[in-house]
Amino acid sequence: MGQIEKNPTILVVDDESNILDVVELYLLREGYKVIRASDGNTALKLYSENKPDLVVLDLMLPGVDGLEVCRRIRAQPNSTVPIIMLTAKMQEEDKLVGLEDGADDYITKPFSPRELVARVKVALRRLAQNTVVNNSTAEHRNEVLTLEGLRINRTTRVVEVAGKPVDLTAKEFDLLWFLASSPGQVFSRDQLLDSIWHYTYAGEMSTVTVHIRRLREKIEQDPERPRYLKTVWGVGYKFEA
Repeated sequence: MGQIEKNPTILVVDDESNILDVVELYLLREGYKVIRASDGNTALKLYSENKPDLVVLDLMLPGVDGLEVCRRIRAQPNSTVPIIMLTAKMQEEDKLVGLEDGADDYITKPFSPRELVARVKVALRRLAQNTVVNNSTAEHRNEVLTLEGLRINRTTRVVEVAGKPVDLTAKEFDLLWFLASSPGQVFSRDQLLDSIWHYTYAGEMSTVTVHIRRLREKIEQDPERPRYLKTVWGVGYKFEA
């Protein structure tokens, strides 16, 4: 996906027409271009044709459900498009599954359209910041971190483990870079949620936990005994150089 345009395109997917209407209305008011789908197959077709800058995706869809849509989007090369999952389910397990499948955020129905728009703005702002290219080399800007068996390049957003690139979502990369940039410093889940997602929502610390777990599975030789991403019990997490 390229640099964010002045009027980003948002793909909104939900099988309830009233939700599509309301979300579209609020997003159009903010100047976004909106494309909409009411089922998973249509969503995947529109995603391929339009390459939207962000996806708002309902969990429960007819045919191909939201989780499968999320998985297929994330399976595409260099898939960093932010995905905000909508779910009517209150169980923690359902929310965790969405995050584990690559969603960057989720919001539970019923929700405030203004809150959704706020989260869309944050996600797009973060993505725009990450796509800004500086003409100076990454090394000169201290934007490459090289550690034992791990290399993180902030400019290209490429992470290599033992010389081999690994695929990270946008939020996974942001979280890894944030922690690795301050080795040894302990951050609470609240601090990480505020720094990476730029907002807080009480009781949703599992967002951070799931992303840490996914990162460990991708960069650690033994995720159960992590070399880099350490848990500081009762406090939070730190990166050990």
